[in-house]
Amino acid sequence: MQNVVNTEQAQAWNGYEGEHWADNQDRWDAVNGGFNSPLLAAASIGAHDRVLDVGCGAGQTTRLAARRAVHGHALGLDLSAPMLARARGTAREEGLANVSFEQGDAQVHPLPPASFDVAISRYGVLFFADPVAGFGTIAGALRPGGRAAFLCGAYPRDNEWLQAFAALRGILPVGDFGVPGGPGMFSLADADGTRAVLSAAGFADIGTRRVEAYGTWGRDAADAAAFLLGSGPGRHLAGQVSPAARERARIRLTELLRPHEADGALRLRSTALLVTATVPR
Repeated sequence: MQNVVNTEQAQAWNGYEGEHWADNQDRWDAVNGGFNSPLLAAASIGAHDRVLDVGCGAGQTTRLAARRAVHGHALGLDLSAPMLARARGTAREEGLANVSFEQGDAQVHPLPPASFDVAISRYGVLFFADPVAGFGTIAGALRPGGRAAFLCGAYPRDNEWLQAFAALRGILPVGDFGVPGGPGMFSLADADGTRAVLSAAGFADIGTRRVEAYGTWGRDAADAAAFLLGSGPGRHLAGQVSPAARERARIRLTELLRPHEADGALRLRSTALLVTATVPR
């Protein structure tokens, strides 16, 4: 992979993090799938549209876009080789002929100018080293009048899985969850700041609104706790403490999640900022 400026992200998503997501594609889709409907509704994908899915991961949103663009095409772009391998395999299994995937850093990837009608992203645009440059690349790949819809991490106090982690302070070295507009998963959480970034990148008609959805994190509290602690952030935190502390964290997290069990599943509410924009004609 050439033309990479987000080197730390490339290392993470081609290491444990990317492998974990690829190996657990179905579980992560169950966690985040509730946001697909508002994202795709905002994107208004037509039958002949050419769609760019930025940070597509294992490709669920790319495949959903391809099913809407039945006479068009959907391209998924991501840094992660393990996740893209899973995305390609699933697309083949589903017999989708109008979808493809490329490995690349969206901030600098050489996308053909004005070659897409729509750009979408489900949490895939949060980690640009230079957000204006990253969104500028996306804007340049859209035709005049093209549109974009992005889901961005926001409202950390209303994300129940984050609050469960926060309650482990004192057992695990849990810090704060970042400042809106700063580096990390909440880099685009500030609506005014995000509108300014997209405007500087060449977008217009920028809108933002809060959305929320419930995701399934496991069969029960014990299963969900194990999954959370095995994810990238959980593994990072647990790796900094003793085995005894890790066990205390697992027990405590299971207790915290128990009230969210219902009907054979563990569901948690997540919130996000849904951002829409267009490229001027």
